[in-house]
Amino acid sequence: MAVLLGLPCSPAMAQSDSTKSTIQLFTYRDGALASGVILAALLARRLDDHYAQRLQDSSTQANEKLHKLATVVRTTAAPGAYIISTSMYVVGRVVKNDHLASLGLHGSEALLLGEFTGGVLKGLIGRQRPYVTPQNSHSFGFLRGFGGGDKFRSFPSGHSLAAFAAAAAVSSETAGWWPNTRWIFGPVLFTGATLTGVSRMYDNKHWASDVIVGAGLGTFAGLKVVRYNNAHPGSRLEKLFLSGSIVPNANGGHDLHWSLMPGLSLAQPARRP
Repeated sequence: MAVLLGLPCSPAMAQSDSTKSTIQLFTYRDGALASGVILAALLARRLDDHYAQRLQDSSTQANEKLHKLATVVRTTAAPGAYIISTSMYVVGRVVKNDHLASLGLHGSEALLLGEFTGGVLKGLIGRQRPYVTPQNSHSFGFLRGFGGGDKFRSFPSGHSLAAFAAAAAVSSETAGWWPNTRWIFGPVLFTGATLTGVSRMYDNKHWASDVIVGAGLGTFAGLKVVRYNNAHPGSRLEKLFLSGSIVPNANGGHDLHWSLMPGLSLAQPARRP
């Protein structure tokens, strides 16, 4: 955040809704990502019990440093990612840094999209969590996640989904602005997201396949949100959250105009200079 705050603000980002874009929302890379996630999840599915037993080994669980690391990365992902993205948006608006505000807004969009998708899947699939006894990685129940409580909402991992959604959105957005930074932000963010997934397995909350699918869904959500906004500059959502200006009024002072919807704004008197 500190690095972004020090960068110069971009020109006003809102553009006409009629802007035509050649950016394709879906590409062949999406198919490759989906295929890779499905294949990895199927392979991990065979090893779910093995990884669960290894990570719950008494010697592994007795490591205090691992416990602390798991706690840090878990809370950084959720609720940390939500707090960070919201803060970036608010700070960006206050200091008039369009890049920072956009990054916070699009990160929040990716998190909400991923959270909704993950929540629906958790309810529909109703997979039993590893800590439930007797332990059974094969225990699924259609719609069980909606009424059976949190112990049947293992698939997919929500923390992994949030961490990868934030990582994908931020790395994709910054790579578009500053291409040379893709090898800085990407590895750091995705390493942190991966540690989040492992921490959920270490805490005995998820199976390995839960984490892999959560990572895939989060990555997809982050990439699609950024790509959609690039393909639709000046959308209603961006006009709602990324607009606002201070303009002179007839009394010699200034008014703060904040657009709620296209064509509708609230004016608030500002101080005289």
